[in-house]
Amino acid sequence: MAGAAYTRLVRPALWRLDAETAHHATVVGAGLLGRWPLTRALTTLGGYAVGPAGGPGDPVELLGLRFPHRVGLAAGMDKDGRGVAAWGALGFGHVELGTVTARPQPGNPRPRLVRLPRSRAVINRMGFNNQGVHALAARLREAREAGLVTVPVGVSIGKSKVTPVEEAVGDYLESVAALRGLADYLAVNVSSPNTPGLRSLQDAAPLAELLGAVVAAAAGTPVLVKLSPDLSDAALDDALEVAVGAGVSGVIATNTTLARDGVLGGDLAAAAGQDGGLSGAPLTLRAREVVAHVAGRTALPVVGVGGVMSGADARALLDAGASLVQLWTGLVYRGPALVGEAVEATSAARGTGRARG
Repeated sequence: MAGAAYTRLVRPALWRLDAETAHHATVVGAGLLGRWPLTRALTTLGGYAVGPAGGPGDPVELLGLRFPHRVGLAAGMDKDGRGVAAWGALGFGHVELGTVTARPQPGNPRPRLVRLPRSRAVINRMGFNNQGVHALAARLREAREAGLVTVPVGVSIGKSKVTPVEEAVGDYLESVAALRGLADYLAVNVSSPNTPGLRSLQDAAPLAELLGAVVAAAAGTPVLVKLSPDLSDAALDDALEVAVGAGVSGVIATNTTLARDGVLGGDLAAAAGQDGGLSGAPLTLRAREVVAHVAGRTALPVVGVGGVMSGADARALLDAGASLVQLWTGLVYRGPALVGEAVEATSAARGTGRARG
């Protein structure tokens, strides 16, 4: 019922807008839903998703945190934490805000978000557009003090575009300091394709320096590192060795891809010449491969992200070795009903796959 309402009513209205305007409207709407107790309650009861309290779920203890179930909102949807009070009511078992940077920045020139409907995909070259870590920290502090945070909240941190790569460590550490006591975990984003030079931080030496410094400064807050699906198996192994040595608590696999494999013919013209990271259905199999590779080579918990377009896709990531899954692009095509479907599928998968935790 809820899925049909989204497909027939909500999505056509949103898709009359350009992709970024629709995205912004969704986040603003989430912020409004989360503002008052009545609207939060109606959101939970609206049937779009499985609420974190009551309903099916697969509670899991991980990273020193208790997750009501295994399905979360991926970074990129709510960079500035505007909807932090609503995402739990919509059924997510955790939320990853950001990616946020130490300095406020406008991001790349528009248009910078492109739908590929036949491929069920999105090309994103937003470029970490956000109000800066201090604005996010203030918003998150206010939500926590008001008792509006109902599920674990992580924050993805990245490098400010104006900061030279050789000064990246200090830039990340400013974000760590601003979020101390506010984020349940930190995700170090070194894999976005949309900030010049950022992916070079996945190389062994700079990654070791960065992760070591962030882990030390986080002072017990779990630190995860988010890796690119475009890394070779050998490069993934090198990054994992560095991450384990630095003392990180987990790995997020994966980010968006620069590859265009899986883009269907009807979308090729729209995708031609479009820079940025591809997400959605074309990334489904590659994300699963990377999760399986990472899970097979480390005992660290793995958060599986990429191409979750159905409950079956979420379950497949658990079967590949993920402990938690996250989604975002699937919401564009399926709406919030996808969350409930994924929760049910991953709950049914409990004890049947390789899922950890």
